[in-house]
Amino acid sequence: MPDVKHVLVVDDEPRIAEIARDYLERAGFRVDVAGNGADALAFARARRPDLIVLDLGLPHMDGLDVTRALRKSSRVPIIMLTARVEEADRLRGLEIGADDYITKPFSPRELVLRVKNLLKRGQGEEEKKDRYQMGDLLIDVPRHLVTVHGKRVDLTATEFKLLTVLAQRRGRVQSREQLLQDVWQYDNLIDTRTVDTHMRRLREKLGRASRYLDTVRGVGYRFVEN
Repeated sequence: MPDVKHVLVVDDEPRIAEIARDYLERAGFRVDVAGNGADALAFARARRPDLIVLDLGLPHMDGLDVTRALRKSSRVPIIMLTARVEEADRLRGLEIGADDYITKPFSPRELVLRVKNLLKRGQGEEEKKDRYQMGDLLIDVPRHLVTVHGKRVDLTATEFKLLTVLAQRRGRVQSREQLLQDVWQYDNLIDTRTVDTHMRRLREKLGRASRYLDTVRGVGYRFVEN
């Protein structure tokens, strides 16, 4: 029996939540709905959905607050729904840990496609967790080896881990704060220039292969396949 992915839709507008639920269920997902941030957190912690579609404009506890709370203990993929059109609002969501966003009013078919793509990306990461090959760049995790055009690149342990974390989450924006926690294991925020300094050194060592490392202004970094 195929694995049925579980999606939690969080929106305080019942009509929007029902439309999202209907289209996702038709696409083969198991779907539950929550109408506020507190219920969403309780549901996510108890049932551990595979992905969360989260409205930014929830009452009392908005989508940003919910995302911050979730990211303290979970890496569940989050697609943020937002009626806010300002770029700063969208970047804020990505910066604190959302994986993608879609602007209201949205196409239900586009939402289904975004959900499928994000879940597929996560499955790909698990399947290739020991080895990443992107064009001329090879990352061999068990051997702690990085090569560009077959030539070994000498990286420090921290540089290697930073590159590997970004490759594992390719296409997804990683904030500086998130990288500090996942690479350096810092629970409290310190000077985020630490990340920038290591990224600069990593790019210098990778040379032409540094094109896979993309800077998202005001947010952080992501690994791109080009």
